[in-house]
Amino acid sequence: MTTSVPRAAAGTAYTSDVSRPPARPPRRGRTPRDLFLNLLDAHVADAAIRFVMGDEIVVTGNAACEDDDTVVLRVHRERFFARVLGEGNLGLGESVMDGDVTVERGEMWQFLTALVRNRVDRKIRGDWRAVLAVLRVQAANLLRRHQWRQVQQHYDLGDDLFESFLDSTMTYSCGYARTPDDSLEDMQHQKLDRICRKLDLRTGDRLLDIGCGFGGLLSHAAREYGAIGVGITTSRRHCEGGNARIARAGLADRVRLELRDHRTIETLGRFDKVVSVGMLEHLPRVEYGRYFRAIAGALESHGLGLVHVIGCTTTSNDHDPFIQKYIFPGSGQVRLSELAVQVERHGMAVRDVENMRPHYAYTAKHWLERFRANRHRLDASRYDERFARMWEHYLHTSIAGGFASDGALFQVLFMKDYTQSMPLVRV
Repeated sequence: MTTSVPRAAAGTAYTSDVSRPPARPPRRGRTPRDLFLNLLDAHVADAAIRFVMGDEIVVTGNAACEDDDTVVLRVHRERFFARVLGEGNLGLGESVMDGDVTVERGEMWQFLTALVRNRVDRKIRGDWRAVLAVLRVQAANLLRRHQWRQVQQHYDLGDDLFESFLDSTMTYSCGYARTPDDSLEDMQHQKLDRICRKLDLRTGDRLLDIGCGFGGLLSHAAREYGAIGVGITTSRRHCEGGNARIARAGLADRVRLELRDHRTIETLGRFDKVVSVGMLEHLPRVEYGRYFRAIAGALESHGLGLVHVIGCTTTSNDHDPFIQKYIFPGSGQVRLSELAVQVERHGMAVRDVENMRPHYAYTAKHWLERFRANRHRLDASRYDERFARMWEHYLHTSIAGGFASDGALFQVLFMKDYTQSMPLVRV
């Protein structure tokens, strides 16, 4: 399935009509390069992927799938192969950051999606010969590999970065797409409105938003549904900036943000509705009980709650190592079973569960497009080229995860009163 072909002249597109010698088995060898290309060749069944290395082009995967949209990766340094074999997406992401590999045609998220969709990592684990070969590469890398958990790289991320790719509400969570062509503004508006309708928000309802960001959901709930409420955040920048936005919108008499965390909300009184979007995945698991206990304590007896969280659909929930190191250190992916048991333990009943995973792919695609369009406006001394490559790879990973991974984006709706009437259909 792997074919070596002459390198095209500079500027020539690598199209499917390029003359090639007859297909032959991939070069057998024990180098990281040979191992990596053979693994892709053996386990990617529904896509072709080209690698350009010096004067050689290698086509891996299913050559019958090759067309003008086939992803082409140019490998500039041979160490790329060992880094990916040794550390998966962390090695791939750092290779991108260091310029070891670039995408010559297509998008990195397409390459990642093909790997995830074909379950390449699982297939390798089921092949003992492949496992032994990969272990040899990892052992060779061991002395050179940095211990990233001890040297996490931190950037001073300011509002200017998030303004470069978020919508006008500064909503940094998955939107809701009615069609693949929806704009980011439409997706975020639809997400906020759908949450309000799931919560059956009504005029005068008291709403608590745990981890409220800049208050976009609270503002929408007040403006469109007549709710009043409080948002809490541990970010002073979010609190001050969000309250300024609320004041400019003329909603300061209806909603406000406070600088506090979920462990102190009992002092705020009771609420008709409680919502939390994109916060739980950043808490350690030992904190889940206190988090749901706080929600149960804040809800009136007739109340409804909704948690929107990045999760997983498998028994294990190991977060992507690249995102762990560079984007969200310490974050996790919550299992649905963990959510359900906490709701049950704290005297509440699950009313609705939705997995919105594909919507994350479309959201992150918009973020990637906006970041690329606006990155030139960012301060290059704070957000250098390496940072830009890092941020783009994070967004590529998010797109691929939304399209094909075992990840999830759960919205879990629950109620305090088990006897409460329920609608026949989901909003």
